[in-house]
Amino acid sequence: MPHAVLKLVPGTDTQETPALNENSGISQTQLIRFFPDRNGLGLVQKLGGWSRFYNIPMPAIVRALWAWEDLNENSHLAVGTQTIGAGPSAQLSVITNGSQAIITPTALVEDIAPVLTTIAGNSIVTITDTTTTGITDYDAVYIATQVSIGGIVLFGLYACDPDGFLGGTAYTVQSVDILGNPLPASSSSTVPTMPVFITVSGSTTVTVKLASYTYAVGDTFPVLIATAVGGITFYGNYVVQALVDSAHFTIIANTLATSSTTGTLNGGNLHLIYSFGSGTIPGGTGYGTGAYGSGGYGTGNPVTPATGTPIDAIDWTLDNWGEILIACPDRVLAAGATPFQPVYEWDEGAATATVIPGAPPVNDGIFVAMPQRQIVAWGSTETGIQDPLLVRWSDVNNFNQWFDLTTNQAGSYRIPKGSRIVGALQGPQQAIIWTDIDVWSMQYIGPPLVYGFNEIGTGCGLIGRKAAGAMNGIYYWMGPRQFFTLGGAGVQILPCPVWDVVFQNLDQSNLQKIRTAINSLFGEITWYYPSVTGNTGEVDSYVKYNVGLNAWDYGTLGRTAWIDQSVLGPPIGADPSTLLLYQHEISNDADGQALTAYFQTGYYTLNEGDLQTFIDLIWPDMKWGQVDQSPSAMVQISFYVAAYPGTSPTVYGPYSVTQATQFFNTRLRGRLISVRISSSDIGSFWRIGALRYRYAADGKF
Repeated sequence: MPHAVLKLVPGTDTQETPALNENSGISQTQLIRFFPDRNGLGLVQKLGGWSRFYNIPMPAIVRALWAWEDLNENSHLAVGTQTIGAGPSAQLSVITNGSQAIITPTALVEDIAPVLTTIAGNSIVTITDTTTTGITDYDAVYIATQVSIGGIVLFGLYACDPDGFLGGTAYTVQSVDILGNPLPASSSSTVPTMPVFITVSGSTTVTVKLASYTYAVGDTFPVLIATAVGGITFYGNYVVQALVDSAHFTIIANTLATSSTTGTLNGGNLHLIYSFGSGTIPGGTGYGTGAYGSGGYGTGNPVTPATGTPIDAIDWTLDNWGEILIACPDRVLAAGATPFQPVYEWDEGAATATVIPGAPPVNDGIFVAMPQRQIVAWGSTETGIQDPLLVRWSDVNNFNQWFDLTTNQAGSYRIPKGSRIVGALQGPQQAIIWTDIDVWSMQYIGPPLVYGFNEIGTGCGLIGRKAAGAMNGIYYWMGPRQFFTLGGAGVQILPCPVWDVVFQNLDQSNLQKIRTAINSLFGEITWYYPSVTGNTGEVDSYVKYNVGLNAWDYGTLGRTAWIDQSVLGPPIGADPSTLLLYQHEISNDADGQALTAYFQTGYYTLNEGDLQTFIDLIWPDMKWGQVDQSPSAMVQISFYVAAYPGTSPTVYGPYSVTQATQFFNTRLRGRLISVRISSSDIGSFWRIGALRYRYAADGKF
């Protein structure tokens, strides 16, 4: 009887019908990879396993990971979770040498009657707050309602006590102009005023009373907290239409007023959002205790620093500025709430991450541009209301300076197409920015423009904020209905022969949970995504692309955050079910449990004529273990045999084979055959070679 060899070629195809996918094609996969050989073929082997990087589960699903090393050669892993259960807060932490430090930023929101004091010729303004006491120079305050006093208007994010700690019930901020220069008060005053809306029944024209305003016609007047006056709810950006006098200007509302009346923004109360830092207040003879360590102010009176609540988040973007961690949360806001997604910094030794007061108070995400080192924020703001297409960046080597001056390299640019920036990524030579419909390059060109922006592809937008990655200078991303690459030839569609199992099974309600996982150790890019069949709304499936072999495979596995090989070693991923962090490629198992891997081929035609074929003997050919391990793998081989493509196959097996199995006997008869190889044993590794079989013609029926 003649013999034949079954040799597999790399790649999986679910587009073709089972019988069409016969040229050594694979149709089903789970936790396998294709490994290149010297002939350019892709040998099928079991995927590398994983072990716990940190033994304690996180309190909620991890959405972001970032690894870096400080100047003392300490390696850190930043971990950002979503909001914990039904609670009000997320968690940001740093794991260093097996120890976890919780550094979640804290904030406090309050509305209080304005009590402010200015001194003529001085840019320092005193704010009295008897509700939240113990504000210090480690804190920041976001004044989200405009307030006028002494010829200046305060509005925006300010560092507290820039001139030093003042006292338990009062603190100071520094008034600045639009360029960031100190803006002194023109008079001494203790009488603050806030914007007043004056409506006229049946009209959309509204007069705003605000002393000492500096708006010009065409400027934007932002309202950051919803206020109802005369049947109109004011919220968002309003264009200044006309300047009436030094204290009045007009805007156009979105609806007609139902009555002629007046009303003050936020009912006349300041809307404040405090962000709390950490540090030690200089001590005197008396010492207090609290989040800032021990030590009272120099008078010897004890000081209890103010504290807040850890912030909420559905996602994070993380990066590092040298040895400093940079973090930006993504939040879901209630209708009419004040947008507040600032940029935070954390240096080793600090108790919590603290807000960067000079950075924009609202951003959808950040990254650090290299090599000139600037924080770049996208989906940012100039007014406090988020502009989903705005890109802003700090000065070189100074993340506290974001004002665009002729003496620095801070700046901004608004992407002119699309409805929003979906994601952005710093890569070699340039940064790439994706909107919902196109892709843009952001290249450093130096002053005065600093960055050049060019549209380099259209109809190739990004499906989710973290659905893109870069490997070896080439960008790869998942669009709404296709995969794409960007390299020397520009934007190209990346054909995906497993398109059906991805895009037809993609949970469209949870696209922002998609994660791209680069595994440079094996030249692989994986997209983890939530599936419809999983029916959980959480990441549970993956599709993987091998760059060198141009081969795809897919399976079920959830990873909600990922970092490639780093200062911490092989890749690390976050599991949505166990809430554990796993380090990949360091084990043959799945956290000590069996890693169940398998693949199944398409249907091979055993005979091109109308005769059926009989097979009675199989010679397995495999690698049964890694070089430094015992060749102990046990593999199950099953055969699915059919006479015609439309008939249900007869299953033979599974046959358990090991290195000791020279051959095994079968009695298979049919025209079409599919082979399934799987394993579920502990500690093993395998790689398939060339299966040989003995066959003979066996009649038509």
